Amino acid sequence: MKLHNSYTNKLEEFKPIEGNKVKMYVCGPTVYDNAHLGHARCYITWDVLYRYLKFKGYDVTYCRNVTDVDDKILKKAETEGKTPEEVSTYWYNRFTESMKALNNLRPDIEPFATKTLGEMIGMVKDLIAKGYAYETNGDVYFRVKKFPEYGYLSKQPIDALESGARVEVGVQKEDPLDFALWKKDEKFGYKSPWGTGRPGWHIECSAMSRKYLGKTIDIHAGGADLIFPHHENEIAQSECANGCKFVNYWLHNGFVTINKEKMSKSLGNFLTIDDLLKNYDSNTIRFFILTNHYRMPVEFSDEALQSAAAGVKRMLNAKCTPVDENLDITKFDEYKEFVDAMDDDLNTSKALAVLFELTNKANKDEEGAFTVLYKLASTLGFTFEKQKLSEDELQNVIKSLNADLGTNYKNMDDVIAERKKARAEKNWAVADNIRVGLDKLGIVLKDGKEGTIWELK
Repeated sequence: MKLHNSYTNKLEEFKPIEGNKVKMYVCGPTVYDNAHLGHARCYITWDVLYRYLKFKGYDVTYCRNVTDVDDKILKKAETEGKTPEEVSTYWYNRFTESMKALNNLRPDIEPFATKTLGEMIGMVKDLIAKGYAYETNGDVYFRVKKFPEYGYLSKQPIDALESGARVEVGVQKEDPLDFALWKKDEKFGYKSPWGTGRPGWHIECSAMSRKYLGKTIDIHAGGADLIFPHHENEIAQSECANGCKFVNYWLHNGFVTINKEKMSKSLGNFLTIDDLLKNYDSNTIRFFILTNHYRMPVEFSDEALQSAAAGVKRMLNAKCTPVDENLDITKFDEYKEFVDAMDDDLNTSKALAVLFELTNKANKDEEGAFTVLYKLASTLGFTFEKQKLSEDELQNVIKSLNADLGTNYKNMDDVIAERKKARAEKNWAVADNIRVGLDKLGIVLKDGKEGTIWELK
């Protein structure tokens, strides 16, 4: 299996540090607002890597942090008259719901920044003791020039960084490049050896990664926007504090763009996951993202999502047969093609092409084809389960249908019975009105030997 290492900018054979154990860290959300399509791209990408590593037989420990102390959280708390904890808890729960709706697996470990403060303070103390950091008026800064490899990940020479560096008014740094490990904050801060304050963003990931995965880890992943300064700073502080290599493989996913601009909250051009899920299901969003190579930018458009929806429909409407759990799928050519594609730096677009080959074979009743399709598609996080409505959601559908048709149906059985009666009496107008009305509400009626059933579109 080969992965593109952002640090060396090369495709490298993946070899875990310890046998078949893989320690994987992904930078998680700062919980102050809705997750958007950019987050969906990032976390679906690394969900697929997590699933595929496990599919390959690796024993994976996946850690994804939660930043629940941050300037944006504090600003929202003040604006809304809430505590920072109330804000972060609410938005963490929303984020978790969004990830579940996208069919992303939960990480094995999901540490919160505020629960790891002791480890952060300990790491900052280590850096001060070794001469890599200094305290000034309650703030603590990292001495960037004490780490000669600084800028290697982002491929930015130190002199280029110097020319663009600026020092904020009132900040007492030895050098403009130095970054904050600890910030003085007497209003929202926590006790520390340097007075009341809170951690800098970068030290959070270094401390949480060290606590839960160890000083050197196999994989560190995240969005390309985190390469500089976040991941660059993580490398500097971790390697100086720990005295050893921090990460063996750095992986980064590309941006999601709208009109050729990166999607971001600061630009105000983002689409939330919740908004997307009103029009497209999780399989469609996943398909749209996986059609493109994870390192390349993805241009969002409704046309691209509609094309993805058609692709998903074709695959998931494959002729189903019972899944044979005892079938040895490794003997199938498609299995080998799928593994070859995924082993080539997660070439998901090629892997999807293999799934379509299996779809065609399943529709021709070729033995074992659907089982192989099901298992390989599941490895990419697709689900063949039909979406269901809660009782409340179903009642809302009935109310909307009644409002549209001027009827008084109590439940779906009433609707189906009325349509059956209309068809028997050849009252095609009534029957069609019911069918079209339900279709507008996202429900399809299917007539079969056993009677009529309904499904979500």
